[in-house]
Amino acid sequence: MPRTSDKGNRMPPSPIRKLVPYAEAAKKRGIKIYHLNIGQPDIETPQVMFDAVRNYPKRVVEYSHSAGNESYRKKLTEYYRRYNINLDYTEIIVTTGGSEAIEIAMMTCLNAGDEMIIAEPFYANYNGFSAQADVVIKPIRSTIETGFALPPVSEFKKMITPRTRAIMICNPSNPTGYLYTRAELESLRELVLKHDLWLFSDEVYREFCYDGKEYVSAMHLEGIEQNVVLLDSISKRYSACGARIGALISKNKEVMSAALKFAQARLSPPAFGQVAAEAAVDAPEEYFSKVKTEYVARRDFIVNALNSIEGVFCPKPSGAFYCIARLPVDDADIFCQWLLEKFSYDSQTVMLAPASGFYSTKGAGKDEVRIAYVLNINDLRKAMECLALGLLQYPGRTLKREKEKQAAE
Repeated sequence: MPRTSDKGNRMPPSPIRKLVPYAEAAKKRGIKIYHLNIGQPDIETPQVMFDAVRNYPKRVVEYSHSAGNESYRKKLTEYYRRYNINLDYTEIIVTTGGSEAIEIAMMTCLNAGDEMIIAEPFYANYNGFSAQADVVIKPIRSTIETGFALPPVSEFKKMITPRTRAIMICNPSNPTGYLYTRAELESLRELVLKHDLWLFSDEVYREFCYDGKEYVSAMHLEGIEQNVVLLDSISKRYSACGARIGALISKNKEVMSAALKFAQARLSPPAFGQVAAEAAVDAPEEYFSKVKTEYVARRDFIVNALNSIEGVFCPKPSGAFYCIARLPVDDADIFCQWLLEKFSYDSQTVMLAPASGFYSTKGAGKDEVRIAYVLNINDLRKAMECLALGLLQYPGRTLKREKEKQAAE
């Protein structure tokens, strides 16, 4: 029998989806699951997107330009101008979700064996995309104690080798919710300039910055305009994950020319997704203000609820709709599976994402989970009740050992 490829065998499973079979089995047993494992919001998609698709005027669903519909790309320049990002529509390639934008960016800018520095924990699929592109991730650890702040630039300097070609950031961050400060980004700017690196900036969550804190784009950094590749998606912005529309953006003409070849190879991005996304640019500002208010309320509830559970620690994020919590467990992968296989409270349980899959360093994040606060507060309350009781009943908990240690001290 033929063997599968080495690359296929190296592809990591999704830490967000690998527990799906256990969730499906639990549902068949009649268990209700609160899905905090995946960034699928329950927020309604703007009505203008549905209206645009329903009123699609053509009788044939055609291929678009490989870079995306010109009308949509021109409309997008209006959107980015609101954030002081001034673009020409030719500096935008519409992609099949933000995932394809990341894939194309890596394949366009990096050769096999090139190294890319990323602060971990990071969006789990960066591992998969780098495996596809034969790129080597060099992780730098950010810690839960600092709220996952960007490590000092001195730590980045230690990682620079002759094979270093890029730095990847996600701002605000998935999975931590951390929002980078202007000072942190300026420190990266100096590093990019000095070593002539690419700066890949995943800014999918720019709408969701809280507590009056400033959103700073990589495209706001002066002097590295030719080094920056911006990666974007409408999935979370408009709660339209299934539309599969993203964007690769750069002022570097060579990047755009090479990236277009990869875009041509997959023909074109989704037709109806582009129609809906173009209409979404005109979504009323009221939509975003309501959504942001809702996420702040959810964040405040979930962080307070987590930190009220004995042995749990969760820093307060300033962006996106994720947080990482440290739990009093021996192994979060085993615990998350146990919640689905062995535990229920009032025929309910909660599904979390083990944080180990968001690290590149082996063994890191074993007592951490990522939580997506994408459900309404009533459901979040029930999910936290399940988590609190689950931690008390879990055979591998370390809470008892912690108490014994404290008593001995």
